[in-house]
Amino acid sequence: MARNLSIEEILRNAEDENVRYIRLQFTDLLGAVKNVEIPRSQLNKALHNEMMFDGSSIEGFVRIEESDMYLYPDLDSWVIYPWTTKEEGRVAALMCDVYNPDGTPFAGDPRGILKKVLQEASEMGFSSFNVGPEPEFFLFKTDENGTPTLELNDQGGYFDLAPVDLGENCRRDIVLTLEEMGFEVEASHHEVAPGQHEIDFQYANAITAADNIQLFKVVVKNVAKKYGLHATFMPKPLFGVNGSGMHCHQSLFQEKENAFYDESDPLGLSETARHYLAGILYHARSFTAVTNPLVNSYKRLVPGYEAPCYVAWSPKNRSPLVRVPASRGLGTRIEVRNPDPAANPYLALAVMLKAGLDGIRNKRSLPAPIESNIYVMDESTRNEYGILSLPANLHEALNELVQNEVIVGVLGEHALEHFIAAKQVEWDVFRTQVTDWERVQYLEQY
Repeated sequence: MARNLSIEEILRNAEDENVRYIRLQFTDLLGAVKNVEIPRSQLNKALHNEMMFDGSSIEGFVRIEESDMYLYPDLDSWVIYPWTTKEEGRVAALMCDVYNPDGTPFAGDPRGILKKVLQEASEMGFSSFNVGPEPEFFLFKTDENGTPTLELNDQGGYFDLAPVDLGENCRRDIVLTLEEMGFEVEASHHEVAPGQHEIDFQYANAITAADNIQLFKVVVKNVAKKYGLHATFMPKPLFGVNGSGMHCHQSLFQEKENAFYDESDPLGLSETARHYLAGILYHARSFTAVTNPLVNSYKRLVPGYEAPCYVAWSPKNRSPLVRVPASRGLGTRIEVRNPDPAANPYLALAVMLKAGLDGIRNKRSLPAPIESNIYVMDESTRNEYGILSLPANLHEALNELVQNEVIVGVLGEHALEHFIAAKQVEWDVFRTQVTDWERVQYLEQY
């Protein structure tokens, strides 16, 4: 992905590549990528932050009587979509921040919310917050009308090869497309469940990482469509198999030094890392509504399918919420395993970073690591170890969120109000549904 481009370089690149349209992309409060598409004739205007749009039509933004908003493109995010051709006219994209007409950042812009927490980290002496995401997704076949079906594209398993993994060609095409757009892809493989895949790309600073997640979703869905497939980032599309997570590897740096590494520590973890990790565990139940924002998210966070549902940590064990991968030195990091790919990445990274910073600021104590498999522990054993569970459903998660001043402070009054309102509607609609399961269980019996 192009970096450090000037306005003049972008304009020249657009002309050289025959870019005809540019998508000014931003993210709504619920994590959906939105865009205002402009012709190249308007690009110079857009690059000078003069493009206005109607914010009243976007989830969680503003009321109709205060609808005018501006898009401020991030020049570093300039990218041309490889699936568009020079002959027919190419399409490019820029990630944007959302601003008010008076030139102040819009309080409900998820990208701006993350930037505020990053500024706090900077004031605490940390030059960068690096994140390596691992988004998983399913591939389903589509019917003759292009509508997604529940028929999986393959019956492969973890690390399987073709011909068992029939999604291999699609996945390879996704990787090639990502690389053409500047991603450094580190791994690509079939995941545990049939039809499930994972592509991991190199860590980056938090803003770039969140931008990359949003761009990744666009690429995956567009390439899958070419193969007659539908890619979904729904956390748990199928009963009885693993759901899709988005593990987030994270570390704080002070210039070129990894603030999480201490070679004198038995585990190679600094006091900063331990306090940060303690903060993650302390606030985990409260930030889960943001990192796992759907009714469906909590169908994944159950024992038996490798998803973390218990608040604990370990340097090796994969059953707790947080794992510490073996790499040390510059690669020292923690892996938070509960987020799923339906999360708004800007908000998810913001609440996790804030939780960790709170742990550092308040020097929170890190509990002992859990080396046993938590999934096979009974409740009394978990209580003995002081292991809490993550919220069991969205309703419980929202209640935990609103009671936590630290996490509420990340979102701010505007974003919190709109987020809670939207999620309560989602929960109420779900709660009042009568499902097929209920009819099968009860219709004849009662």
